[in-house]
Amino acid sequence: MDAPFRGNLLAPPAATGSEEVVQTIDQSSHTRIERIVSNGQCSPPGFWYDQDEHEWVTVIAGQAKIRFDDHGDESIIHLRPGDHLTIEAHRRHRVEWTDTEEPTIWIAVFYDNRPDKI
Repeated sequence: MDAPFRGNLLAPPAATGSEEVVQTIDQSSHTRIERIVSNGQCSPPGFWYDQDEHEWVTVIAGQAKIRFDDHGDESIIHLRPGDHLTIEAHRRHRVEWTDTEEPTIWIAVFYDNRPDKI
């Protein structure tokens, strides 16, 4: 049996500099948990995520803004430490802004949008 994964969600990323760091904490065939550390990164102009899986995301440090494209109507949600949201599969969204004063640490859980099989 493998040793359990152990780490500190608030620890500085292993890599330094201006690159966003994405670490997979755990995954299975239906779920993936990632720790993301952003330092002012945002989605490129005109880019929208359109994912096949649902995503639950929370910010545990820093701040971020997520923009949604809902049938031509755009809305922005400002996430601060402790805030979380669920993004349904194929709901177009983008990272509009992340804090430049301190790292933004996110936890994202991606999971299947397939119904359970009996």
